[in-house]
Amino acid sequence: MAITMHSASVPVFVRMLGNVLQWLDKAEAHAQAKKFDAGVYLSARLAPDMLPFVRQIQIACDAVKFGVARLAGVEAPKFEDNEASIADLRARIRKTLDYIGSVPAAQIDGTDDKDIVVPRRDGSMTLKGEAYLKQFVLPNFFFHVTTTYALLRHNGVDLGKSDFLGPLP
Repeated sequence: MAITMHSASVPVFVRMLGNVLQWLDKAEAHAQAKKFDAGVYLSARLAPDMLPFVRQIQIACDAVKFGVARLAGVEAPKFEDNEASIADLRARIRKTLDYIGSVPAAQIDGTDDKDIVVPRRDGSMTLKGEAYLKQFVLPNFFFHVTTTYALLRHNGVDLGKSDFLGPLP
């Protein structure tokens, strides 16, 4: 089977966001074993000037929902960015997964040459669909997912490369 815009995006997002859900389970188990409130993860940072843990997950989910929506030519759902617990973060991930699962593959496939307009603070940019996915959405998504992983590892959660990759097919 040939690679398509859908196969290069949605299954990747589903797999990695599923892995993040597993990391959150491990984070809660770690906090429980060490007898501290798992809510402390929400404000974790590796450096004072970086966005906290909660924002890393919010942005990863936003990269996914906006990426799929723009490729499919539909409006992305609005999320409030008000997550205040690990349970709230799980719910956001599940809402994101539900949304991308609702977008038919046919709406994403064939968008490799479609003009995608990305609003930015310094003015919008326009990319072709394939460049948008490969050069913007996927790197942005993986940056924030990897940062989420690093924050949990930095805070003692027992995660390894196999947790990042998840079960291989």
